[in-house]
Amino acid sequence: MLAEKCKVAVFVSGGGTNLQAILDSRGEIIKNAEIYLVASSSKDAYALERAKKHDIETFIIEDEQRLVEKLKSLEIDFIVLAGYLRILSEEFCKRYSNRIINVHPSLIPSFCGKGFYGLKVHEKALEYGVKVSGATVHFVNEIPDGGKIIDQKAVRVHEGDTAEDLQKRVMAEAEHIILPQAVENVALMIKNGEI
Repeated sequence: MLAEKCKVAVFVSGGGTNLQAILDSRGEIIKNAEIYLVASSSKDAYALERAKKHDIETFIIEDEQRLVEKLKSLEIDFIVLAGYLRILSEEFCKRYSNRIINVHPSLIPSFCGKGFYGLKVHEKALEYGVKVSGATVHFVNEIPDGGKIIDQKAVRVHEGDTAEDLQKRVMAEAEHIILPQAVENVALMIKNGEI
């Protein structure tokens, strides 16, 4: 087993609350992984500010080739998609097979796949009338939200919830809990040669 920590890149597009949950879990839950890079599809993403406050290198994603070069230069072990709103190419997914994880704001296989992201997921869940929603962390493959599930956590839907209410509850009670634990679990799998 390797002694050093796994090198992680986190891909973001917006505010970075899931990134913050990972940062806040370092040393307590996350002991075998270290964030070496925060890469964003938007130069205006607040997540970049969160990274800078923690002296983590940032990178603006303009094309996958430059991104791959950056990941190689840092010897990144695995990638965490934390509110990343772009779909990665099949080639990219195959290059990092079993080395990319994503957090999705529903209990897959419900309300997932192409077009299901952000508030849209919660709007559809409420429209459908579900009584329980939640979050899923899964491996990423070429099918949007189609990779093997790592962990899930259910969250109760309350009468009168708006999509925004449900989004906040799913983040606080599910995403921010299972994502840091999944980062640690995947780091251990890599260190133990399981993936």
